[in-house]
Amino acid sequence: MLQFHVGISLVGILSGLVVLYGLLVGEPFGVWTAIFLVTTILTSLTGFPLEPYGFDPPRAVGVISLVLLALAVAAYYAFGLAGAWRWIYVVSAVAALYLNVFVGVAQAFMKLPSLKALAPTQKEPPFVVTQGLVLLVFIALGVWAVIRFHPEIGAGM
Repeated sequence: MLQFHVGISLVGILSGLVVLYGLLVGEPFGVWTAIFLVTTILTSLTGFPLEPYGFDPPRAVGVISLVLLALAVAAYYAFGLAGAWRWIYVVSAVAALYLNVFVGVAQAFMKLPSLKALAPTQKEPPFVVTQGLVLLVFIALGVWAVIRFHPEIGAGM
């Protein structure tokens, strides 16, 4: 289960970056959007049965991600990005991608020896600065995406 979770997380991140590019150039990238949404939903769902058991910060991130993804799915598929649903989709999709990347960075600092040596408790400056930079980049890209993404309603979906 862990290998599937990691694999699907990586597909979610990679497809999410393609979708983010599409948002920045004003294209919905329909198939990539479906891949991103499905794999990111599966990432959150497959994280719940992993050890350690109980409700902890990673599971809280999973719940938040699922709420964001439900909004993104509704905005894209049910409401066709009409009106306010366009920016709701962009914000929720970018935020869900950010959370996936946030967890990926945290996992990298936990599992990769060179990064773990820099921040063994994930409270050290290298970890905090890295996560802060990732957050700032996603905020900037999210704002840019809201400004740039104005697809024709129903186009590419």
